[in-house]
Amino acid sequence: MHRFYLAPEQTRGDLITLAGSEAHHAMRVLRVRTGERVVVLDGAGQTLGCEVADMASKSVLLKVLERKINSPPLCAITLLQAVPKGKIIESIIQKAVELGAVRIVPILAERVVMQLDSDSAETKAGKWQHGAIEAIKQCGGAWLPKVEVPVSLESYLAREEKFELPLVGCLEAGSPHPRSWFDRFFNEHGRAPASIAVWVGPEGDFTADEYSAIKESGALPITLGPLVLRVETATIYCLSVLTYELQARGPGPVE
Repeated sequence: MHRFYLAPEQTRGDLITLAGSEAHHAMRVLRVRTGERVVVLDGAGQTLGCEVADMASKSVLLKVLERKINSPPLCAITLLQAVPKGKIIESIIQKAVELGAVRIVPILAERVVMQLDSDSAETKAGKWQHGAIEAIKQCGGAWLPKVEVPVSLESYLAREEKFELPLVGCLEAGSPHPRSWFDRFFNEHGRAPASIAVWVGPEGDFTADEYSAIKESGALPITLGPLVLRVETATIYCLSVLTYELQARGPGPVE
């Protein structure tokens, strides 16, 4: 079934309305018809099974048939992504959503080419958030990740945010595989971490000083394998490994 997005406040009641770009996509691109079943996601854990009740020139009226409340992710993964050149960040956000990130913080590191003032940073964040919406519609995710306004690496570190398992992708020889840090956490706590952060550098990687600052904040180095990866590949690798380890071990205590 086709999937659409409406903010939580727009999904109240037995009849809800698609308007704007969602209505255009439904009518002009997907060509839905009266009586057709569709799914609406509110990004806050609710999935609505609906039926197309009526269509106007610029809106689609949906009748809500069922509501499903989905549990939030057992582990909140935050991606701390140094912004790459061009439009690569848009693809990264899409893949990060598909791979279970709940929050994406674009980082302006020393080797990041993009320079933004406050207005353009807000505009970029809005555009990237829209990309996250499109991603949950594609993959069927019930929870919409938050894409934050780009922030300098120094400013982010000054927040002193805490995570149960903070990690940083590292090119240094001998950096541990993520599994080793998962093993240590499980041995110490008997459960999966409830929150993970993973840093991924830009083209040319983080500088030595940036790596030092990130590690001093508590991040543990993880290997990206024997080859030098593109930024987007490194992100997919990190998130894939993290979600695999979480799913393989499950939420409960180690047997």
